[in-house]
Amino acid sequence: MTTLVAVRKNDQIAIAADTLTTFGDTRLSAEFDRSPDKIVRYHDTYIGLCGSAAHQLVFESLLAARPDLDFSTRRGIFETIRLLHPILKEQHFLNPKEEEDDPYESTQITALVASAHGIFGVFSMREVFEYTRFWAVGSGREYALGAMHAHYPRLKTAEAIARAGIEAGATFDRNSALPMTVYTVAPKA
Repeated sequence: MTTLVAVRKNDQIAIAADTLTTFGDTRLSAEFDRSPDKIVRYHDTYIGLCGSAAHQLVFESLLAARPDLDFSTRRGIFETIRLLHPILKEQHFLNPKEEEDDPYESTQITALVASAHGIFGVFSMREVFEYTRFWAVGSGREYALGAMHAHYPRLKTAEAIARAGIEAGATFDRNSALPMTVYTVAPKA
């Protein structure tokens, strides 16, 4: 898993992630991984992915093939993920099965989206949330949320708050580690 955070404060939006990949008990640190970044860029949008390591290449392939995707609003992100779901199944062989009583097929994806339009969370049943301050996903999310909650009133920038969240996740979650990657954008008025 991972620690992945997105923060909005004042005139800055930030998204950050740790760089550790795990396969069961095996850890692939950034030192040994040529591509440890868990955040992909799509035009002016950053998408952080957690879960299966396969998501990274699948999303890079999808995003490169589709110049028309909308990650600017909650509704736009929902429609984009809905559009991508059959492609994930048919071209990338996604296994949409989770629990027997789930109301919908799963995309198996948990992500944070950050752009000049805001910060959003995307979850496996195509739920999309827009956040006003910050959020975290992945196995280190609880540590990151606690750290960001404590630091949000005191730190001046979204980047500093995001760094505090990732540092907490990397310190306490066994499936997260430094170094981190951080990207920032200015929000639209």
